[in-house]
Parts: sequence; structure tokens; C-alpha cells
Amino acid sequence: MKITKVDIIILLLTFINIAFIILWWNYISNLDLINKVIILSIFFFIEVIAVLYSIKTFYEKPILELELAIKKFLTWKYKNESIKLSKTQNKDLNYIITFFNNTLKTLKNIKEEFLHGKEIKWEVALAKEIQWKTFTKKLIEIPSLKIVAKSKPAWEIGWDSYDIIQSWDNYYIYVWDATGHWVWAGFIMMMVNALISWFSKVYEKGSDILIKTNEILKPRVKANLLMTVLLLRWNEKTKKMYFTWAWHEYLMIYKHRLWKCFKIKSGWLALWMIKDASKLLKEKRVNFEPNDIIVLYSDWITEAINKPKKDWTEQMFWEERLMKAIETAPNVKWADHKSAASVFNNITIQLSRFMWYKHVQLDDITLVTVEYKDKEEKIKDYPTDIPKEFITEWYWK
Repeated sequence: MKITKVDIIILLLTFINIAFIILWWNYISNLDLINKVIILSIFFFIEVIAVLYSIKTFYEKPILELELAIKKFLTWKYKNESIKLSKTQNKDLNYIITFFNNTLKTLKNIKEEFLHGKEIKWEVALAKEIQWKTFTKKLIEIPSLKIVAKSKPAWEIGWDSYDIIQSWDNYYIYVWDATGHWVWAGFIMMMVNALISWFSKVYEKGSDILIKTNEILKPRVKANLLMTVLLLRWNEKTKKMYFTWAWHEYLMIYKHRLWKCFKIKSGWLALWMIKDASKLLKEKRVNFEPNDIIVLYSDWITEAINKPKKDWTEQMFWEERLMKAIETAPNVKWADHKSAASVFNNITIQLSRFMWYKHVQLDDITLVTVEYKDKEEKIKDYPTDIPKEFITEWYWK
């Protein structure tokens, strides 16, 4: 049996009372009235002091501490202090103290998370605005090419997208995908976009641009943060198309004269895997003829699933369905060939039908179609907006 301080004080008071009775019986009863009053007063004073001390120490003090803790919490004066209330010798009161201790700790954590969440929400909103202003702009028009491009982030901040940059006779069309998610991935995208824009004024080859971008950012980016890029370089003067591939998805090309889609893949190096990428990143020429169409995309086009979540029974869209969507795209009404818009629209329609679930997008989606326009044909713009009746659940806008 555990003896508490309250038990000790009660025992002491009991002994004092017994001693007083003995003294009264043997000595005090024989004294005069004045002495009896003095001794009784001293005795009761000592006993009252002991009782008050016990109440104040073991009951009133922890209750006052609890009250103070609640007031501090309500006025948010704890900051980094730890909330700790003293326990008493009263087991019933201890249950209350323990309950409030745990409750205050929980509420403190919730309040900290709430305030931190408000800061994060503000930062995300700022990053979203900066990213939107950086990438949401009218596409540069290329005389010999027709381009349709759209990107739809899954959350507030996107981590894959596209851009077109002009540098004299060269036009750089590229898509990228940053590993991981959230704000830092969006800012890495903007850094890469800025470096590619700058280096395109200094270097001509796409491989040199990506090599220098990799060299600058490798020491400044964490080892687990990578970015895949597929960069096209179209020379308007020579009418030649080149590509540099940094571990991105396939380059899809539809050959009009063969009525067939092909996929091209080369190299296994993403940006920031190694510091010097000069031996692995190479620019290659792709045979791009009038009425041919090149398709660039991010991984969620081919990895899109036919269920709102993965449960090991889902199917993926994969490259075969993408190639079929490209090949089965309708020809424009006034010619015998496909257009960038007709291919883009058919991929969107087939992807939407495959992702039949309601508006669930598990990753960013980027799609770019590039058409080499025939000079002899009178150029007409194929409608780029897809009628909603052709879309089942998912839509770009």
C-alpha cells in the first residue's frame, strides 16, 4: 500500500489530537481559564495551518495551474513551452488533471498545425500564381508547324508541362516531368524553364542546352529530385527536326505516307543523375515530312488507369492504346491527312473514355501534338476545342 503525503499529514494531525487529549487529561484541565484558551488557540491554529497547507498544496495549486494553462492556451502564450500540470494526492482529481494535460497537448498540436497549414496554403497559392504566370501564355507560332498543347495539373501546383522557345531560326518545343510532387517540384520546373530559355540563346543543339542546364542545377538540387525532358529542335530555315531525349516518354511520330505511328526512344539519363551528361545526352535527327505528326506527352497519358484508385485489378492506357488513338484520328474534312488538332482531340476522347470514372486525376497530364504543314495545301485551322458530348468524364478545362 502506497502512503501519500496527505496520509502522513492526517496521521500527524491524529497524533497531535491524541497528544492534546492526553495533555488535557493530565495537565491542561487543572489550569485556569486564560491558559486553557491560549493553549486551545495555539492547538487549533496549528491544526488549521496544517489543513490549509494540505488543501493549498495538494488541491488548490494544481487547479490554479490547470486554470492558468487553459488561459495561456486560449491566448496562445505557450509557443514552444511544454504543457505540464502537477498531479495531486487525490486520485480522482489526478484523472481530471491527466485528461486536461492530454487535451491541452492535443489542442496545442492542432493549433500549431492549423497555423502552419495557413502558412503552407499561402505559400502554395503564391507558387501557383507564379507558375501560372510563367507557363500560361500564348504559344509561339511556327510558320511551318501547327501545334496543339495543353497541360492539366492534378493539384494546385503542377510538376510537368511544356513550352516553346524561339531563338533565331530554331524553335525549341519540349515537355518535362519532375519527380515527386508539391511546391518544390513546381519551382524546379521554373528554374529549368529559365535556364533552357537562356541557354537557347547561346547554344544551338538541344543536347548542349540540356547538358549546361544539368551542369548548373546538379550541385543545387537534392539527389533524389530528377527531371525527365524530351526536347525538339525545329530549324525553320532547313526544315529539319531534331530531338534530345533525357529519359522521358517515347517520342511518337505518325508517318502520313505510311499511315502508321512509330515510337522512338533513346538514352537512359534523366537530368541531375550525374554532373557531366555530355557523353550521354545526344541530339538526333528525326525524319519529319509534310503532314507527319509528332506527339509528346507526360507519363500519366500512358499510365492513366480505368479506376479511381489502384487496387491491383486496374488496367493502364499504355503506349499501344495511345498509338491506336493517333492512327485512328480522323482526317481533316478538306484533305486526306490528319491534323495536330484531330490527333490531339482523338487522344483526349479515347483517354476520357478509358478513364470513365468521374473527374479523378491522379497525376499531371501534358499532351503536345506537332504537325508539319504542307505548303501546297491552303492552311485551315482545325477546331481545337472538343465538344463536351464527345467527352465522357474527363476534360482538359
